[in-house]
Amino acid sequence: MLHTPSGGAGHGTAATDSGLISIGTVLSVLRDEFPEVTISKIRFLESEGLVEPQRTPSGYRKFSADDVERLGHVLRMQRDHYLPLKVIREHLDAMERGEAVALPTVGRQRDGEAGPELSDAPTAARIGRSELLAAAEIGERELEEWESYGLIAPLPDGAYDAEAVTVASLVVELGRFGIEPRHLRAMKAAADREAGLVDQVVAPLRRHRNPQTRAHAEARTKELAGLTVKLHAALVQTALGVRLP
Repeated sequence: MLHTPSGGAGHGTAATDSGLISIGTVLSVLRDEFPEVTISKIRFLESEGLVEPQRTPSGYRKFSADDVERLGHVLRMQRDHYLPLKVIREHLDAMERGEAVALPTVGRQRDGEAGPELSDAPTAARIGRSELLAAAEIGERELEEWESYGLIAPLPDGAYDAEAVTVASLVVELGRFGIEPRHLRAMKAAADREAGLVDQVVAPLRRHRNPQTRAHAEARTKELAGLTVKLHAALVQTALGVRLP
């Protein structure tokens, strides 16, 4: 259980009689267990829908004890179970609805620990070639063409990451507007450059001997990836002069 102090300096206003606290106070509470957490991390988790603090009339974030507890659960599941934010959010939402849910796994463990026992809990999604073709409603010819342009690539064992379904579906949708796969090579090249930039930032953490530091590298990668995607979307919208809902 995380215990929130009754006051403290923070980015927003001081704690109030209602028990709400500022983001700076939340940071000081969480750092007892999560020394690597930052204010930008808390804001990122908010932007991803993991926590929804109240706002003062002047726009400052105000967190409740439940908010701090939820943030602690999120950070703990990232650190100890290597779960992506989407899975964590679904798991916590199910718990709040009172559903009995097993903690998902992604088939990995921290150094020195035994591997996870086989269970019915969901694992990191991987699909076969036939499943990808069926999910995207495409044929072998289309997939081979997309692979030739580097839009989709199989894993070393021949399977595909589940995100390949998303990519394939978007390629299909763009095709309905006359945008062909060959036109998307520039977008793939830009994505590779953005990924390379993120990789440069987290590479030193990934090479660290401390397993906890390496786990932090994965969390930092996801955080940077999310910010990169949002920046890319904002830049495209600005260039086109549109605002998406």
